[in-house]
Amino acid sequence: MDLTGKIALVTGANGGIGTALVRELLRQGVAKVYAAARSIDAVTELSHLDERVSAFRLDITNAACVAAAAEQHRDVDIVINNAGLNRCMWLLGPTGMEAAREEMEVNFFGTLAVCRAFAPIVAASGTGVIANVCSIIGMVNLPVNGTYCASKAAAHSLLQGIRAELAPKGVRVVGIYPGPVDTRMTAGQEMPKATPAQVATAIVAGLANDAEDIFPDPMSQAVHARLLQDPKQVEREFAAMIPAGS
Repeated sequence: MDLTGKIALVTGANGGIGTALVRELLRQGVAKVYAAARSIDAVTELSHLDERVSAFRLDITNAACVAAAAEQHRDVDIVINNAGLNRCMWLLGPTGMEAAREEMEVNFFGTLAVCRAFAPIVAASGTGVIANVCSIIGMVNLPVNGTYCASKAAAHSLLQGIRAELAPKGVRVVGIYPGPVDTRMTAGQEMPKATPAQVATAIVAGLANDAEDIFPDPMSQAVHARLLQDPKQVEREFAAMIPAGS
């Protein structure tokens, strides 16, 4: 896919990956980037990056807000669902139920709402793309982030479903499965992390190269390869990472 002249929408554009995606899309010659976030103040600064950036408020958990966004941005070719939430809680943890509900509301229901609203728009473009940022730990549960993993597993299944539904309409649906990235979401978690710029570069390159699934960093690539070889062994290894105090 030639990104030159395309119009992209990035949700969660105020986050580390989101901001890096906006910058990388601009570098690759898109005509416009709609940078969306729950708070307009969080993305206003992005408008000063380049005249091609248009920032606006989008709460993906608010049905009226999503509907208005689709009505006002009917020229979109590429939708990148990047908005997400991680409460860093294990499933049987003290706030496991609350965390699970919050994460599902954003990571599954919010993403689904945006897909539903923008699917007819990107289909009309003729070469439309919907790309959803899932997570490698949506493919295998990491207990310390158990509720988040479950929501991302639901997002992975969502992606497979809409991929099938939109294929006859010529819409390419892309799954993005990063490992740990050095953002606010992983602050305080001691582990090797990719930079947002590295991940964004790999994502945009994958979109340009018509990839169906993108594993944008060494950790996600390694885990994916091992999941293909021996998924039960990976599950056992991740299961051994029991949260402290559980």
